[in-house]
Amino acid sequence: MSLDTASTSLIARLRGSSGTVQGILWMIGSTLSFVAVTGIIRYLGSELPAAQSAFIRYAFGIFLVLPALIRIFRDRMPKDLFAKFAFRGFVHTFGVTLWFFAMARIPIAEVTAIGYVTPIFVTIGAAVFLGEKLRARRLFGVLMGLTGALIILRPGFQEISIGQFAQLAAGPLFATSYLMTKSFTGKTDSQTIVAMLTVFCTLFLFPLALIDWQPPSQHELIWLFITAICATIGHYCMTRALQAAPVSVTQPVTFLQLVWASTLGIVVFNEAVDPFVILGGMVIVGAATFISHREAKAARAPITPSSVETKSH
Repeated sequence: MSLDTASTSLIARLRGSSGTVQGILWMIGSTLSFVAVTGIIRYLGSELPAAQSAFIRYAFGIFLVLPALIRIFRDRMPKDLFAKFAFRGFVHTFGVTLWFFAMARIPIAEVTAIGYVTPIFVTIGAAVFLGEKLRARRLFGVLMGLTGALIILRPGFQEISIGQFAQLAAGPLFATSYLMTKSFTGKTDSQTIVAMLTVFCTLFLFPLALIDWQPPSQHELIWLFITAICATIGHYCMTRALQAAPVSVTQPVTFLQLVWASTLGIVVFNEAVDPFVILGGMVIVGAATFISHREAKAARAPITPSSVETKSH
């Protein structure tokens, strides 16, 4: 091997290593941001109806995506793509409402752990609606993910609460939303996707919020504005992580969100540590990581969105 070739190889490795480190650091930032969101919603509790809290959060979010919206309306989006964005916003609206409902009623760590089942529903949906083959590796990942969910819920050993049901029901809704996102890939940029989701969620949440509207306090408005900022930062960090490193590298880092959530629940909200929630979360994250790793190695097969790509807040 020549000196030039060796030097080029070394530089490539250093760049790859640097990208991996950056991806991990960006993903750590993402997990901290999303846990901040869950912590704030948990702190606010159930004084405000779930749909109203979600509406205010997304309404504030519009101000954060205004530059992208100005560009979108200036360039005029195709009508068929606009309609697809509208449908995705409609589905996502109900998922977000259920998430806000669950967040105010069950421990932070439990909401986070159950939320990891979303990529499992994505895998199933891709097979049913997109015609993707449910290969053995995918089937194994799905079964392991569902096993993790059962470990958390323990049906027959404890009563499943309405908050747990709500978070489980949010899973397939978020999965549908992100399967649609997969179809947008290559048709538009990520800023447009986030901006249009913010707009349509705000529009569809508005009538739901009016059904049981309660005047929010200044205290609640301030915290919901902070929630919008944290969620936006979380999505930005997540995007940068996926740009810097492969999903197979960033996927395991998402388990840190369960660690942060458990710590926050213990320190701030005096929530007891449930070993079954931790164990089930580890099983689910392991299953999602396995699917992502195997899909990344598959020959030119499109990677089904992972839990990293299916954050919902």
